[in-house]
Amino acid sequence: MKKIKISPSILSADFSQLGKEIKRLEEAGADMIHVDVMDGHFVPNLTIGPPVIKSLRKYTSLIFDVHLMISPVHKYIKDFADAGANLITIHPEATENLKESLDLIKSLNKKVGVSLNPDSKIELIEENLKDIDLVLVMSVHPGFGGQKFIPEVVGKIKKLREIKDKENLKFDIEVDGGINFENSKTVIDAGANILVSGTTIFKSNNGDIKKNIDTLKSS
Repeated sequence: MKKIKISPSILSADFSQLGKEIKRLEEAGADMIHVDVMDGHFVPNLTIGPPVIKSLRKYTSLIFDVHLMISPVHKYIKDFADAGANLITIHPEATENLKESLDLIKSLNKKVGVSLNPDSKIELIEENLKDIDLVLVMSVHPGFGGQKFIPEVVGKIKKLREIKDKENLKFDIEVDGGINFENSKTVIDAGANILVSGTTIFKSNNGDIKKNIDTLKSS
């Protein structure tokens, strides 16, 4: 049985208590901390930048799984690496040269991720799959938390898993967007091994985050 990792999205956390929230997530069994960075340009929302990530770094040794929804992304990669990101995920549409941006992340000794929006085709990143650590499949349109899961992306997860198995590649398949107790098994069965969840982890079962993380892990 494959090990499922949970990367809670702090987009749903109490922003006035982020350091404490991250500690709570670590104590509750989170495997990573998912940090959504939005610029109000590539996606219609604004969140946090490198100084906030740097200030949060001291609260945990867990992997900071940083999803950059910013464009142009290339010139900001080093800032996020320096701030304490361990895994940096970018969108192919947000850079003029995807390979150059991925190589930059790698040169900074960070794990490399590429994200696909619900409408983005696998072909956009297929030639890069052998060089990356993670594919993040968006199961909502990025920009806001609390959206409803788009079931059509399950086929994309299955296809990525087929490519991974056929070519004996090592990348993780992460899914983010509307993940809950009802659909988590579906995406895991399709091939995902990392689940990002915000609302479900922080709000379900009266905010019992340990119970919610354990329930997602055992989907």
